[in-house]
Order: sequence, then C-alpha cells, then structure tokens
Amino acid sequence: MPFSNTHNKYKQKFSAEEEFPDLSKHNNHMAKVLTPALYQKLRDKETPSGFTLDDAIQTGVDNPGGSPRGVRDLAPLPRGSPTHPWGPRPTRGDLNLPVGARDPFPVPCPIPSAPSQCRSQDGVAWVGSRWVGSEGRGLKERGLQQGRGSPWVGSGAGCARGVSRCSPRPPAALNSLDGEFKGKYYPLKAMTEQEQQQLIDDHFLFDKPVSPLLLASGMARDWPDARGIWHNDNKTFLVWVNEEDHLRVISMEKGGNMKEVFRRFCVGLKKIEEIFKKAGHPFMWTEHLGYILTCPSNLGTGLRGGVHVRLQHLSQHPKFEEILKRLRLQKRGTGGVDTAAVGAVFDISNADRLGFSEVEQVQMVVDGVKLMVEMEKKLEQKQPIDDMIPAQK
Repeated sequence: MPFSNTHNKYKQKFSAEEEFPDLSKHNNHMAKVLTPALYQKLRDKETPSGFTLDDAIQTGVDNPGGSPRGVRDLAPLPRGSPTHPWGPRPTRGDLNLPVGARDPFPVPCPIPSAPSQCRSQDGVAWVGSRWVGSEGRGLKERGLQQGRGSPWVGSGAGCARGVSRCSPRPPAALNSLDGEFKGKYYPLKAMTEQEQQQLIDDHFLFDKPVSPLLLASGMARDWPDARGIWHNDNKTFLVWVNEEDHLRVISMEKGGNMKEVFRRFCVGLKKIEEIFKKAGHPFMWTEHLGYILTCPSNLGTGLRGGVHVRLQHLSQHPKFEEILKRLRLQKRGTGGVDTAAVGAVFDISNADRLGFSEVEQVQMVVDGVKLMVEMEKKLEQKQPIDDMIPAQK
C-alpha cells in the first residue's frame, strides 16, 4: 500500500543503508535491478503527487517472486511525464526477446491501421470455426484487450480520489460513441442487482483485486469508487474503467473469426483515442517504452490476444509447456490468470508486449493456436506429434 507523504518524508531521516529493503531471498526483476546505489540516488525523488521510489517498489518487496522475469512494480506517473522510476532499462535477455525481433527501445506502437494484414497460413485472417465440431473440440471464444493510460492523472496505485473520479471523464467519452460502438456505461458502485447479474452472466464484470501483487500496491483502494464497465449494445466491444489501468479496451466474440475481432478492436480503439485527444488527454506513449501502463510487463503494445480453446490431450503432453514457449504464447485458466482450466479449456495468448507490432503479436496467436489444434487432433487419434513441434520463434 503506498505510504503517506508524511511517512515518506519521515524516512528521509534515516540513511539509505538503513532504509534499503532486504532482497536477499527475492527473485523478481525489481530485486535484480535495484541496487543500494540506485536506491540512494532515487529514494528522495517524488512525483508531483508525492509518490516515491519506495511506493513504486513495494509490490516487489512484498512479493519475492519465483522467476527472474517476475516484473511487478506498479508506479504512478507524474502528470505530463513519460518516465517510471524503475531504474535501468531491461536488456534483451531480461525481456527474453528472440534474436530476430526488433529492438524494443525505441519501439513505435501505433494503433494498428491495417488489420487486414493479420492472416493465417492459408491467407485467411481467421483461425477457423471449421475446427469447432459437434464433439466440442476447438475454438470457443477469442478476444483482444489492450490497456491505455492518460498522462493527465496518476495510475490507481497513487491517484487521489477526486482525480480518479473525473479522470478524464471516460463515461461521457465512451457514451458518445455511435454506430456499432453505441453503448452504455455502468458504474460499479451505482449498479443495480439486475445489471450486476447480467454483467456476471455475460462474463464482463471484473472483481475486486485479491492478488497480493495488486493489494500491495494499493490498487484496491476505495473499491469500487470510480470504477466501471462500458460495453456496446452488441456486447462485442468492452471497456473497463480504472480496473488496473485507466482504460482496458476489449474486443471479443464467440467462434473463430479473429479477423473481425481485430478489425473491431482497431476501429473502436482509434475512435476512443480521437475522443480523448480532442479533450486534451492523449494516451501515454513514448518511443522508448511504447504505451505506458500501470504494470511494466505491459509496456510496449499493452496488447493481449486470447483464444479459449479445448486442449484435452495436448495439455497432458510432456512437452506442452515447451511448445507454448517456442510459439511465444502463454496459457491461463478458463477464467483468466490464477484460475483452473475447466474442461481442459485454456485461454491461450501472446506472451510478448515488446519487440513486435500488434499485428505480429495477434498473428502469433493465430498461427500458434492453429498448430496446437492440429496437434490436438493428432493426439486424439493416438498419433505422435514430435515432427510437429516448432522451432523457437
């Protein structure tokens, strides 16, 4: 939980050596880069709202982590500033980027303007509803989501109540959309029981954070104040407001038409960006880091393209994890992160946010899921898949 300004100033009475956290048993990226010298250099820096380095690193201090790639510092941004107080930039090794990937610094991350470039191996941009047979094998649902933040206000980890409530008037902006994006905003704290149940049934409603990573950073403060959900009338385009990032834009539908999901995502996100730009609140983006979001693991495109797919046999294969790694994909449970895969239905998505464009990241999901469904069919027929295991991307 972020400290008060008074407490942060009180800590300056002690030396950097006395205040430096014990990271001897930590195995996350924050602990890797935070040295006593760096801590001494930055500990007295603060944003205009009074947020300090100690506030930014608290999540990493409270959660030692189990992997060197466990990056989870949540820091608010000073108004108008593109810089997080995290210290040295990660190396290519830290980011686990392939040799052929573009260097992510700088990485231009514009909203994609050519969704038609997303293609499958046969030149078609969708991964195939033909895979969903009567036996229920194959794709169930796919979606794209991407976070966005405004430099006008700090992130939820260190944002004042008054600022978060008006920042930057997202309900009015979203409700002004028309055409296929015409919809309605539902504030969490003013939601009727009927509206709440409907959003639960639609799998739209996000819960109060329970993860120790988010709780340590103060992301659940004043819940559910200033949080809300907007969706279009067709329930295919959705925006979470102040869940973790200022906005999380989601395009989704059942079936396998990833091209249409991506088209709607690109068009809708562009419309939202234009509205915010006219209001004087453009999305935060820098050539050094791409889009600036609350968690550094989302720096770059901030995009996660996910497909719900049943992999009953492949998920039991001893090389399942290796296959995912080689395809640069990650798996989550049916209900998302830290949930079980009910009925062997996994949420498969891109593992990278840096080093690739949005089109390339979505294409990795399209091609990777296509290959894994083919593997699943082989295993279902009790045939080997050793010759299908891909090289590392």
